[in-house]
Amino acid sequence: MNTVPNSNTKNVLNSDVEIKGNIRFNGELTFEGKLDGEIASDGTLNLGDGAVINGNINAGTVVVRGKVTGNVSAKEKIELKAKTELFGDVRSSKLVIEEGVTFVGKTEVNPNKVSPAASMGGRPQIEAPKPSEPAKAMR
Repeated sequence: MNTVPNSNTKNVLNSDVEIKGNIRFNGELTFEGKLDGEIASDGTLNLGDGAVINGNINAGTVVVRGKVTGNVSAKEKIELKAKTELFGDVRSSKLVIEEGVTFVGKTEVNPNKVSPAASMGGRPQIEAPKPSEPAKAMR
């Protein structure tokens, strides 16, 4: 049972929309306009070819086609489509970058993945020898 109201809603803000402020939404949003502010959602954000964003984006899934100046973070996936211009850092579990993208920033892909323990530095630990035995490597 779905307990989140309007979680399947599809919203569209066309190219003639200019917003100074923050956007929050549920479900899916297609944004074609200009935004000077931040976007936050657990849903899916689709930025159109003409979209211009000056601010950070934090959503469940983000598909970028326009121009973004700010950091983009997604729980699920970020897709940077051809001709996208992104000036900022990217953080997500999955990242797709098409040919023709301009991207200036850092990436952190799959940030929740636990990396293998590096506490041993890749070298075997040496057990102190007993007086009658030679030293032996432990793994």
